[in-house]
This record gives sequence, C-alpha cells and structure tokens, in this order.
Amino acid sequence: MRILLSIPSLARGGAERQFAALAAGLAARGHQVTAVTLGPADCDTADCNTATSNTADSDTARPRQANANTADFCAQLGGARLVPLGKASRLDTPRVAATLASLLRREAPAVHYAFLPSCCVLGGLLSPFFPHVRLVMGVRASNLSGLPAASRLLLALEARLSRRARLVIANSRAGLNDVLARGFALARAAVVPNGIDMRHFRPDKAMGAPLRREWGADEARPLIGLVARLDPMKDHTTFLLAAAQLAARRPDARFVCVGAGPEAYARGLRRRAEALGLAERLAWAGARADMPAVYNALDVLCLSSACGEGFPNALAEALACGVPCVATNVGDAALVLGDIGAVAPPGDAAALADALDAMLERAQRAGPALAATCRERVTREFSLARMVEATEALLTSM
Repeated sequence: MRILLSIPSLARGGAERQFAALAAGLAARGHQVTAVTLGPADCDTADCNTATSNTADSDTARPRQANANTADFCAQLGGARLVPLGKASRLDTPRVAATLASLLRREAPAVHYAFLPSCCVLGGLLSPFFPHVRLVMGVRASNLSGLPAASRLLLALEARLSRRARLVIANSRAGLNDVLARGFALARAAVVPNGIDMRHFRPDKAMGAPLRREWGADEARPLIGLVARLDPMKDHTTFLLAAAQLAARRPDARFVCVGAGPEAYARGLRRRAEALGLAERLAWAGARADMPAVYNALDVLCLSSACGEGFPNALAEALACGVPCVATNVGDAALVLGDIGAVAPPGDAAALADALDAMLERAQRAGPALAATCRERVTREFSLARMVEATEALLTSM
C-alpha cells in the first residue's frame, strides 16, 4: 500500500519521534511510505517544536525554537522516503499546499495520514481534490488551553474539516475526548497509544551514573527528575513546591529539571527554586538528546503537568528504562502508569510530594523487582511493534 505521512517538521519532539518510528515500521512491513515535512529537512521555524523529547504532541502548543537534532529523526525513517517541502514562513503556505497537491497527484497514495493540526488542516483542504486518497487525521494532545488566537483558529478549522477525514487516530483516550469536545465530526475514530523503542530505552544504571554525579546525587542520595520543556503547561511551579516539601522530609533528596524553554520563563523558575531553598539541591540540565542516560540516572521520574497531555512519552520511556513514575492525573497519565505508578491531582503540591515520598519508599523496598515490573508493562502495552501493527491494521481496513 502507498502511504503518505505528513508532519510540520522533524525537529525534536514526541510527535516527531512517533512519526519517524511509524514511517520506518510501515516501510519495514512492505508498504511504500513517503514521509513529508512541511518545513525544510533541518527545521520548520514556522511550526516549531519542543526542546525536549516528550510530552505535549501538538504544533499549537510549542515554543518556536529550532534545534540541532533533526538529523536523528531523519536517520530513523528507515526505508521511508523523506520529502521536505521547504516551508519558510506562514506566507509560504500557498506554495507548500500546491507542492503537496502535486505530490498527492503524482504519488497517488491510498492513505494520507496527517500528524498535528497544521497538516490535518492542509490535508482537509486538499481532500476534495483527491477523493481516492483516504485522509487520516492524527490527534496528539488534549485539553489545550491558553493558546494564542492564531492557534485557536487553527484548531477550530481542524475541527471543521474533520468531516473530510475517513479516520481519526488519537494517541490517547484523553485526546479523543478532547476532539469530541472541540466538535470533530467523527465518522470513525480509534486510539493507538504511542510506541516505545524497547531497544533504545532500556535499563542501564551504568549509563546514567555520570549524570547522577553531575547532578549531585551519589548512590546514597535519591534523585527525582522532571523531564519536560519549560512551559506553563508542564507546571514546574507545582513540582518545585512539592520538591521543597519533600526535601524537608528527606534532606538527602536531590532534584533535576531536564528541558529547555524561553530564557525569561527559565529565570523566573530558577528564582522560585532559590526562594524555596532548592538552589543546592536542584540541577537545571537544559535540553538533552541522551534520554536513555537521563532516565537511567533517576530513581523516580515526575511529571507535574497542569494540562495539554495526551500520551505522555516521558512516562512510558522512563518505565521502559525500569524507572518508576509519579504524575499528575492529566491526559492518559494514569492509564500509562496503571497500578505501578502513582498520580496526584494537578496543581496539588502537597499530594505530589506525598506521592513522590511513597514512591521512593516503594522503590527502595522493592528494588530490582519494581524496575522489572515497570519495563514489563511497557513491553506488553506500549511497544513500538504494537503501535505499528495497530496502525497498519486500521489503515488497511479502509
């Protein structure tokens, strides 16, 4: 089957990793896959993306920031053919639309699977001209709030054009519920959770040991990490408040925030951490590409998001590395963690501190058995092979 996948860019992010993995997986299963990026192959500065490797998978929810790791995802496309359309700005949209139309006409794919709102809108606008190409819209986030007017308009247009899609695939139940609330006209919808590369994300404490030392945590000091871009949606403030409460109970505890964001916002968070007495206990690691090492450095991963999560990649990636997790009950976090993790209400620092304390106690008591259970859950429920096979079944059924 000929399949065309489209995405705004291949800059580093959760949606981009899933896009590359799906393209490679479908190509490996014998399909002719064309992977289209609206922007150039290096970065799409108009639709740009997150500074870390996880979480809110929406091109309306991210800071516009280029990065140098796009080549990683290009290399992961496997047998899929990459076609960058070279969009330079929003003013370039008509040319990009015309180029995509020419590509659809020339390639004549059976399916156009569009990732993220801008590609879904473009696919919906072109769909009437290509009635034999089945449009699939990919939904990657939920409960997006506080967006600028341009992003709200894009989401409204996406919902209006959803009636032209033969299928909507969400990567989370929360995401599917969100598009229903936004007025999507769903003739057919399905949830396919993200897939985790179990060979890439694996337990290896030796890999994480240098980072533990860098972040001030020896073997006797528990290290709790928040892996998320610096953005109000990720609610670092609640994490900092919870960390201060936990530090009062566990003076040996150390903390790290992995992820980048606007400098002014980052300065405000650092000042808040200092005011809470965390300056000597908390490391700000910035954006990192070596995520398996990051996870393996941690004793517990925390995700304190206030909103916007669909399928939180960081949770599943950490579990695959054998790291237990605590998260706020946003998006599909509770479904990803099941009974091996813990959830707290969003914005409740005291409850988050209690959950982190209990998880540290559990991890110290259970040891390697808990790590094995974490990895087994991801292998069983969220493997890369499972995601590719489920998507292939849906596409071929059309």
